[in-house]
Amino acid sequence: MKFESKKDILFNSVMLGTLGLLIWIMAMVLTNGLSGETKYITLFFTLCLTGLVLWVYFGTSYSITQHTLSYRSGPIRGKIEIEKIKEIIKGKTLWVGLKPATSTNGLIIKYGKYDEIYISPKTNELFIQKLLELKSDIKVTE
Repeated sequence: MKFESKKDILFNSVMLGTLGLLIWIMAMVLTNGLSGETKYITLFFTLCLTGLVLWVYFGTSYSITQHTLSYRSGPIRGKIEIEKIKEIIKGKTLWVGLKPATSTNGLIIKYGKYDEIYISPKTNELFIQKLLELKSDIKVTE
């Protein structure tokens, strides 16, 4: 089952501001007549950053299969064996660590010995329910 990532106002504002800045930089480069090589290098890197921002915005999702939880957020991808998941913390935000998420108040998933990841599915309750169907002894903390 596939879950899209929730996008909150803070994330949307940061993304819109970043895209606006990148578009402004491209417009300035094109209208102010930088020298040939510098102009093309600047445009190349600006377009790459714009693509990366859009990839993260539209490409963040999570999938649950019989044995794995997969996540992807732009170039960040990975899989977690459901059998290794120990605890899910609801409604908190992980400020440091792996965060393939686009919103606050998501889920912190603790797995393995010391590993944790922060994700933000659109519906936390449905996501937890699907995981508990596959492994009923996962501790859920609020």
